[in-house]
Amino acid sequence: MKLPKQKLTAVAVGLGLALGSASSAWSASLEEVMKERGLTQKDILAAAKTYTPTGGRDEYLMFSSGGQSGQVIVYGVPSMRILKYIGVFTPEPWQGYGFDDESKAVLDQGKVHGKDIIWGDTHHPAFSETDGEYDGKFLFINDKANPRIAMIDLHDFETKQIVVNPFFKSSHGGAFVTPNTEYVMEAAQYAAPFEDEFVPLEQFNDKYRGGVTYWRFDKKEGRIDPENSFTFELPPYSQDLSDAGKEVSYGWGFTNSFCSERYVGGIERGRPPFEAGCSQKDTDFLHITNWKKAEELVKAGKVKKSKGQYLITMEQAIAEELVFLVPEPKSPHGVDVNPKGNRIIVSGKLDSHAWVYSWEKIQDAIKNKKFEGKDPYGLPIIALKDALHTQVQVGLGPLHTQYDAKECVAYTSIYVDSMVTKWDYCEGKVLDQINIHYNVGHLVTMEGDSKSPDGKYLIALNKLAIDRFNPVGPLHPQNHQLIDISGDKMQLLYDMPLPLGEPHYVVGIKADKLKPAVRYKSGTNTRTNKRSEWATRAGREKVERNCDDQGNCQVHVYGTVIRSHITPEIIEVEEGDKVSIHLTNLERAQDETHGFAMYTHNVNLSMEPGKVSSYSFTADKAGVYPYYCTEFCSALHLEMQGYLLVKPKGYKMETGAMAEGQQYTQADYDKQVKTNLDTQAVIDSVVKFITSHNYKDFAPVVALVEDATEQLGFAADMKKKADEAVAKGDYHNATLWAGQWWQYQVKAADIGLRAKTYLEENGAKKVQ
Repeated sequence: MKLPKQKLTAVAVGLGLALGSASSAWSASLEEVMKERGLTQKDILAAAKTYTPTGGRDEYLMFSSGGQSGQVIVYGVPSMRILKYIGVFTPEPWQGYGFDDESKAVLDQGKVHGKDIIWGDTHHPAFSETDGEYDGKFLFINDKANPRIAMIDLHDFETKQIVVNPFFKSSHGGAFVTPNTEYVMEAAQYAAPFEDEFVPLEQFNDKYRGGVTYWRFDKKEGRIDPENSFTFELPPYSQDLSDAGKEVSYGWGFTNSFCSERYVGGIERGRPPFEAGCSQKDTDFLHITNWKKAEELVKAGKVKKSKGQYLITMEQAIAEELVFLVPEPKSPHGVDVNPKGNRIIVSGKLDSHAWVYSWEKIQDAIKNKKFEGKDPYGLPIIALKDALHTQVQVGLGPLHTQYDAKECVAYTSIYVDSMVTKWDYCEGKVLDQINIHYNVGHLVTMEGDSKSPDGKYLIALNKLAIDRFNPVGPLHPQNHQLIDISGDKMQLLYDMPLPLGEPHYVVGIKADKLKPAVRYKSGTNTRTNKRSEWATRAGREKVERNCDDQGNCQVHVYGTVIRSHITPEIIEVEEGDKVSIHLTNLERAQDETHGFAMYTHNVNLSMEPGKVSSYSFTADKAGVYPYYCTEFCSALHLEMQGYLLVKPKGYKMETGAMAEGQQYTQADYDKQVKTNLDTQAVIDSVVKFITSHNYKDFAPVVALVEDATEQLGFAADMKKKADEAVAKGDYHNATLWAGQWWQYQVKAADIGLRAKTYLEENGAKKVQ
């Protein structure tokens, strides 16, 4: 398609292309590219809206469940660039998650009945909130397969805690937070006995139960508090997703359900399958829980504990008027409270309508005890006519709803029709629809779960990709499609394949609300946010071996890592010793991460600046085990190595000098020293530039200067050792120490040049 020159120019400007005097040549080039690749003007405009220049940053960060990977995926909007996988329920080698002792301790919190569970089916992430707004401090995520909630600290994007639900056997409906993160909501999915014992399915109605847990969260400590959490016992309906009331509905929670028929399948027993029996009724039940009143009862000591947690039985919930039911469309998947908290939207996958409930009507029915009856367990049911605001036909198979910055505007994913519907839930009318590819499940708008959504972008989380990407075998990627919702009409901008399945739900936050650290205080156990007992400073590395009366020995290695060596470089133990290697990253510059891997030991550690990582094992086989740094951290990365020597029991060391590959002379020493002096001249010029500018106004540069200064301190120590060797006439070792002196100089120069470049690129000014 040939475009008018003025349109091409406008598109080029939109992409940040400088036309100037070469506009005609540049236009021709752009036109040629469009023709060659079969691109339209619409394609180019979409690219302009997502293009993020080199070094550019995204406006929003998205946190996506990683589905069966058990992880969380972080990517940017509008670029749709994947930035990180966060290990949560599943070991993740690059981060050392599940390989170092510190993260193993977190995964151990997730044991179920004493069993290691090293995978999870993550579904619904949720940000911590303050007054209904995302505060960028914590992220919560559930595991459907083994009902657990994990807490990720957004200070460093690391998982710090996992809690196991003592009652549930599955949990799709988590995590959802109350407006001040007082609680994290988690709903059961498939009904099961609360006790951990066999109960025949013939007793399903009487002994199987559903529920909703309100996990208490201590924002000051940054931890979930299981002892002060409570669970509502609910009927054996399949509870699904939840949302917390806000503003006028603050203090209440909403949880939908399916299979309120309480049908139990069993093809093997000659019965129709679950899907037939669980979709017979026209409606299921929306559960409304008064968590604020329940909290008061817990604090007053009026709720008993079971299995270490407060349990509000259905009898108590009925007596205290804590739980109410309202009919909802059958087989729903999502209950979403609007920003003002006065409307609640539920859609059913087997319906074509979105149902909008009025909180004012529901509240009035509860206040006046206006119920149409009770369910089989005695829970009061509010009549649909006494709760409903309106119903809107939005398409076949509506699922999940998100809100726009514009008042009364919502977006609902339409699974069967493979589209997104934009509609007005106040007036009850459809505003726009857009096709997506294909079978959208959840969707997300920017900050769409908060009380003040941003709008701007919407992401459709599609279950099928089919023809969207290059074929990679029968297992296809998922497809997250970015949609521009800033105007009256929605515009599809970008398809992003995700090679981890099945990413179920995503939450998006303004990037500037996140204040992640770029380094730790030296010696930090990052999983506890406290100083590690194994923290080691430079020059204080050591190996301690202690044995008991039975000859059982424990070895602790207090080590450090820094460009480009691991200290100690040689670790000697005896066969049968229990060994713990503790490594402190001494780096101060950001992104100077080191790793640690060792032959046959199934370990990879990741040590970011300031972090302490430990690895414990039994040296059960005599031998030689090389270890090395797994992160390409410097020019001499490959030389960052060492040996674990496991000696046989009773081994006697043979005498003899260490074999040297080459002997160095005074000439070699003089040559090395000249190189060092020349390098120092470069360092001095860089230091002069930095100190002549306002470098203290740039926090990243201050950190780099600290690191470079430390490296030069190490260089001075090595120079002293070289001088001592010269005084003894030992030019061989003098040359080697001088070489190490130069290594520290090179590191300092590298850091200094990075600082100088940063100042030049960020408008540093000369000090007058």
